[in-house]
Parts: sequence; structure tokens; C-alpha cells
Amino acid sequence: MNQRDLPGHPGVTLVLRRSARARRFSLRVSGLDGQVTLSLPARAREGDALAFAAEQADWIVKARARIGSAIDVGFGTILPVEGQPVTLQPADVRSPRIEGAGLLLPRDPAKAAARTAAWLKFRARARLVEASARYAAFLGRTHGPITLRDTRSRWGSCAADGALMYSWRLILAPPKVLDYVAAHEVAHLAEMNHSPAFWAAVARLMPDYQQHRRWLKREGAGLHRYRFSR
Repeated sequence: MNQRDLPGHPGVTLVLRRSARARRFSLRVSGLDGQVTLSLPARAREGDALAFAAEQADWIVKARARIGSAIDVGFGTILPVEGQPVTLQPADVRSPRIEGAGLLLPRDPAKAAARTAAWLKFRARARLVEASARYAAFLGRTHGPITLRDTRSRWGSCAADGALMYSWRLILAPPKVLDYVAAHEVAHLAEMNHSPAFWAAVARLMPDYQQHRRWLKREGAGLHRYRFSR
């Protein structure tokens, strides 16, 4: 991936992407984590593209400020776990665990982010497997294998064969929000669409699903701000 600092703003990184279909320079600021992508035609000069970005620097900085920049996870980071803030702390422990308002981790700072991510994924799988099984049983259906990914475009999916996919970052959200996504995807076992019948199935599984759906639309992008690797 070709990266450059925004001229005059060394703290802002541009991701350069050349495209044979591009006819002009364009900028996009991700609503998930504030990543800035500079697209340019295949034969365009990089210097011209950076000059274009420099002219748009005020817009880039303001757009990122509205979203919030990425947070590198490490000791001292305040991270939501099942909707509750915990502070990552070094401790004499063999594996991560929550004590009070702290997430205690082995003392090696170089491994803190990776250990936290692995612990979150383990916790997410347990919660999502339980919720999926519970909702599938309510519908009298059987789901397929469950996989976890770090997807940006969707929080979950249900394949035609019943396989379920979820974003492991749902473990950062309040438990009812995770449950809503599980109910949503399991409802697809009965209705592989978003018809009124589908939403009726979701409502049978979770009568108050709308408030949790709204939370995800409003706050979900913030869950992608936490960066566990560079």
C-alpha cells in the first residue's frame, strides 16, 4: 500500500490508489476510522496528486475531526468491552482478564494489542455462537458454521447454506446490540431478503430491535476507530 504524509500535515497519512478508470484526482475520508484515500489516474504524476491533496488540506482535517482519528490500542487505552469502558493495564497475569474498570494484560507492551484482539475475538465468538443458537432454536431452524471477520461494510451476513458471518468488533458494543445483529442474521434463515416478513421475524426474536439497530447506525462507526495492528 502506497502511503504518503499530507503535505504540511505530517500527522495525516494519505493512502494512494491508482486506478485505470480514474479520470481525475479524488479524496475520500472513511467514515469508519478517518483513513484518507487519494485516488489518481494510472499515469498521473504523484507530485501533482499530492499538490491536489495539499489544496484540500483544510477539508481533510475538518472531515477527520468530525469522525475522530484512529486509536492505537495499547496500555492506557480506554476500550469498550460489551459497551463498558475498561482501561488496558499491565499486570502479573498469564492471560487477559477484567478486574473492575481495568483489562489486565501480561506486561509485554509489544504484545498488548495482539493479546487484546485475540481475547476480544474469543469472547465475541462465545457470545455470538450462544445468541445464534438461541435465536435459531426459537425459529425452529439450524444455522451453519459461524465465522468472525473484521469487516467494514457489514456487521454480519447469512449465506444461502445457513453459514453465518459476524464482525468480531460487535463485542465492543452493548450486549443487546450484538444480540440484535445475531437476531437479524438468524432471521435470514427464514427469510433471505429484507421484506416485511423478514422484519416481522426479527421482531419475533427481539421485539425492541429498532433501538439497538439505531444505536449501531449512530455509534457503530466508532467501533472501527480502535487499531490493533499497524
